[in-house]
Amino acid sequence: MDSEAVTSLAELARDRPPLAGGVRVVAIEGRSGAGKTSLAEALAAVTGWPVFHMDDVYPGWTGLAASVDLLALWVVMPLLNGADPRWRRYDWERGRPAEWCTTPVVDGLIVEGCGCGAAEIRPYLSTLVWIDAPAEVRHRRLDARSDAAVYTPHREAWARQEEDFYALHTPWEYADVVLDGTAPW
Repeated sequence: MDSEAVTSLAELARDRPPLAGGVRVVAIEGRSGAGKTSLAEALAAVTGWPVFHMDDVYPGWTGLAASVDLLALWVVMPLLNGADPRWRRYDWERGRPAEWCTTPVVDGLIVEGCGCGAAEIRPYLSTLVWIDAPAEVRHRRLDARSDAAVYTPHREAWARQEEDFYALHTPWEYADVVLDGTAPW
């Protein structure tokens, strides 16, 4: 996806109605290594909207399913009440919750990560993006990450959680935009 495509996605997102209070929420969903974070950063550069990373709220390596409730409680509910998201960051090095954080939001928020396209969250999303990439591309990207050594022992277990989550929620079926994750952002 080139800069023109990111600009088109930004225009689409800005044109969609705000469904989480007065905020347009763009969810960028897909499997680990699909390119969600890179797209979120490119979209944020065009829109000026902050990015909320699901990695910050997963409650550990077995917490994908539980993160949906945390996203609803700490991000969606405050937005619906006219407040900024207030969330408790998960400390991956210590394996426990850490400090409380706030994400200031004006009119848009980009949420990226596995789980943000859950059925319970979709009614509050102005735009849902699904990124698809072949397993070999995703695995190569995961191997190249700066935290690869920490992530590698948990990859299979996390992939099983993704399988379970995606079998239940099928976010690609509800996506406003489906992207090829092999394209550069």
